[in-house]
Amino acid sequence: MKITVIGTGLIGSQLAAELESQGHDVRAASLSSGVDLLTGAGLDEALAGAHTVVNVTNSPTFDDRSLDFFRTTVGNLLAAGERAGVRHQVVLSIVGVDQVPELDYYRAKVLQEELLRGGPTPYSIVRATQFFEFVEPTMSWTSDDTAVRLPATPVQPIASADVVDVLAEVATGSPLDGVLNIAGPERFTLDELGRITLAAREDERPVVTDDQAGLFAAVHGDVLTPGPGARLAPSRYRDWLKR
Repeated sequence: MKITVIGTGLIGSQLAAELESQGHDVRAASLSSGVDLLTGAGLDEALAGAHTVVNVTNSPTFDDRSLDFFRTTVGNLLAAGERAGVRHQVVLSIVGVDQVPELDYYRAKVLQEELLRGGPTPYSIVRATQFFEFVEPTMSWTSDDTAVRLPATPVQPIASADVVDVLAEVATGSPLDGVLNIAGPERFTLDELGRITLAAREDERPVVTDDQAGLFAAVHGDVLTPGPGARLAPSRYRDWLKR
């Protein structure tokens, strides 16, 4: 199968490699390869002959400008896909994304999903929880030399490699024309996750529970954890930290 992966970051690079290892004809498309989703430059060439397109791009900002980013890029991608005869559009989104309207980026991802649903091509939306790899960057936003401040937001993080496995399965299968939620096997609060991470790193700073700290202070309840019917990945956070 010929598959175009749009985006070559943490997920896109792993996904392209995994699909190639399975014997698929993969085109990895990004700004560095001459494909600009905002202008549409290079899209026709990147999608030529593709059966499936997997969009794992991120907005360069997390503020309200991300709305314009997704509005433009999804429009360009869907139009180019229709011209190329693409038969399946896949996008990576976030579990609970439609439950946190206070976050501009989450509202922008909801718009991305809505545009995909309303487009001309059969689609699949894979919503994942927060990646293991993002835990320490999240901690850094509200850290100093003396302490780490984190809210007690319930989360159920997942390894990026597990996300890649599911995306590869979805991309090579029939369109879902719906949403698949995926998550790790364990639920934590974010402050608890911070303590586990610092202990593994032999960092003696305390984690202070502060429900006003950082991006996830805007999240209420357990909306970022999966509900019934979600697929649970195998990797556990403590095991991943050891590796």
